[in-house]
Amino acid sequence: MKFEDLDVWKRSARLSSEIYKQFASCKDFGFKDQITRSSLSVPSNIAEGYERYSNKDTIRFLYYSKGSSAELRTQLYIAMENMFYSKRTWQSLG
Repeated sequence: MKFEDLDVWKRSARLSSEIYKQFASCKDFGFKDQITRSSLSVPSNIAEGYERYSNKDTIRFLYYSKGSSAELRTQLYIAMENMFYSKRTWQSLG
């Protein structure tokens, strides 16, 4: 099995792509950079962990991905509070 076959990787990669689209016109470049980077970290860490040769390494990278997911959720809450996008858009991302 490849990491590309994992549903969690597919969903997180689609989410990252959607984040890039939603924030493409955002003028707050620091925030835009941070939220796109954290969204990219989720599927990237899943993929990297899955390609490791030990269960210990795989688990470590899955924890990194979980942390990036929490970081991304926090940034999405902040974006919603600051009207970067609508609640409806946020719900479609979740």
